[in-house]
Amino acid sequence: MLDMNPIYERSRTAIVRPARSGDGEAVRAIRNHAVEHSTALWTHAVQSPAQGTAWLAAHLERGSAFVAEVGGEVAGFAVYGPWRELDGYRHTVEDSVYVSEDRQGLGIGSALLAALIASAREAGHHVMIAGIEAGNSGSIRLHERFGFHHAGTVREVGTKFGRWLDLTIMRLPLS
Repeated sequence: MLDMNPIYERSRTAIVRPARSGDGEAVRAIRNHAVEHSTALWTHAVQSPAQGTAWLAAHLERGSAFVAEVGGEVAGFAVYGPWRELDGYRHTVEDSVYVSEDRQGLGIGSALLAALIASAREAGHHVMIAGIEAGNSGSIRLHERFGFHHAGTVREVGTKFGRWLDLTIMRLPLS
């Protein structure tokens, strides 16, 4: 069980805490910005308010969602969830970390990832997977700093903005 202390992790500029339902609109805005402007999420479909609420609610129920606050405003979020739906994969989770474009480079992603890893360990998960667009060197470096190892790159398995995308898989043992 997570420590009920509202401050889970700190960066130089942010406080990371478990997400709450009231964070939904800020989280949705950050996520939708990534959908519209990056290859971090391989979809063109932005979340509606109802979809964003349902998506966050599933993570809140698992206790697998965190936000980073700067000056009382949500500047980033991170979640982990099932890597695959089949029960044989139940001990493996996949992480997602997103920081507002104007708050990147301040250590917020590191603080969020630290909170996710600690939470997943406390929950008894065995491995955390990161699926990263192969050209996203910042995310790859972030994960490497936390001990993730390159498990492979699958070529041209996704498409966005009119081009094929490669998926780098990274792996971190949790137990």
